[in-house]
Amino acid sequence: MTGPAQGAVTGPAQGAVTGPAQGAVTSAGAVGQRNAGAVTGVGRVPELTGVRALAAILVLATHAAYTTGKYTHGYLGVVYSRMEIGVPIFFVLSGFLLFGPWVRAAAAGAPPPSLRRYARHRVRRIMPPYVVTVLAAYLIYHFRDAGPNPGHSWGGLLRNLTLTQIYTDSYLYSHLHQGLTQMWSLAVEVAFYVALPVLAFLLLAVLCRRRWRPGLLLAGLGGVALISPAWMVLVHTTDFLPDGAPLWLPGYLAWFVGGMVLAVLAAVGVRVYWFIAIPLAVVCYFIVSTPIAGEPTTSPTGLAQAVVKIAFYAVIATLVVAPLALGNSGAYPRLLGSRPMVWLGEISYEIFLVHLIVMELTMVEILHWRVYTGSMPVLFIVTLALTIPVAWVLHRFTRVRTI
Repeated sequence: MTGPAQGAVTGPAQGAVTGPAQGAVTSAGAVGQRNAGAVTGVGRVPELTGVRALAAILVLATHAAYTTGKYTHGYLGVVYSRMEIGVPIFFVLSGFLLFGPWVRAAAAGAPPPSLRRYARHRVRRIMPPYVVTVLAAYLIYHFRDAGPNPGHSWGGLLRNLTLTQIYTDSYLYSHLHQGLTQMWSLAVEVAFYVALPVLAFLLLAVLCRRRWRPGLLLAGLGGVALISPAWMVLVHTTDFLPDGAPLWLPGYLAWFVGGMVLAVLAAVGVRVYWFIAIPLAVVCYFIVSTPIAGEPTTSPTGLAQAVVKIAFYAVIATLVVAPLALGNSGAYPRLLGSRPMVWLGEISYEIFLVHLIVMELTMVEILHWRVYTGSMPVLFIVTLALTIPVAWVLHRFTRVRTI
């Protein structure tokens, strides 16, 4: 993972993360899936909302470690950097929640979801707070000197507003903007939104011939997941693609597929127990924090390390989400379904959007530290404390209101 000054920080990690912009699953998404978690009175699955808070906190923590220069502190520094796992968690959630309606329709022999409604909901959910954040960043940094800021131009503004900033050569030196460097993962998330209906058609209508064939569907998803290592081979062994290509959707598709697999397993009634999945995820996390996954950057320079990182992150993020999506009761679901975690989960997208701007202002104006100095825990705590109210206000005034 690279930090703010390098332009490829985690967000999603996306998206996210659900992806960074994905809302909590509704009761319609939980019909016939009691194992997906208890549904609250407003049709939300609290555990899946709470895990979004976990993902956002991990993203903020890894950026605090980068900004205070902790990535170079041996094994501990790599452990800090791997907290970018929040992005794959966002992406797995997106795969699970967004592919779920297609899976349930196929299992019931019903028509697929409305594409118009799907597109409208995606745009209404992500764009209002995102546009406000981008405009605010350009306004704030118009009056601040935060070092090199190549994206601070009219062209950069257009690219960032349209989430096309990663589709270019020399991304780090053309459209990267301070305070918005994590948005590469949101661009990946939006690319998945566009690709999902096509993937659903190919998998369910072409491969499965509009019949409910979960085994074949899972095999097809395995094939889709192989696109990610194939893409890494392509970008590491050829030079005809822009240097932003490692940040494009194909390289991270395996993470979304992890959630899509969970959607199929939920439809056939598979259960996963947290006391098995979470220890496995922790072990994999510490393994991937070794040199086998490369240096602490978003895109490792070595092909083997990049493939290992993609694979381990897919496994870890899927294991984190699986007990909540395929659920069982216990301490882990109860923790993520608690009121504080659910409340933070509701504003997790906004936390993701604004935290780097708040972090830079905190570092310079409040703590008076130079970049790559200071205490990571202090920066993390102060930034989180200041980000939460800003995120709440942004959520409060840009959220989609239902009648």
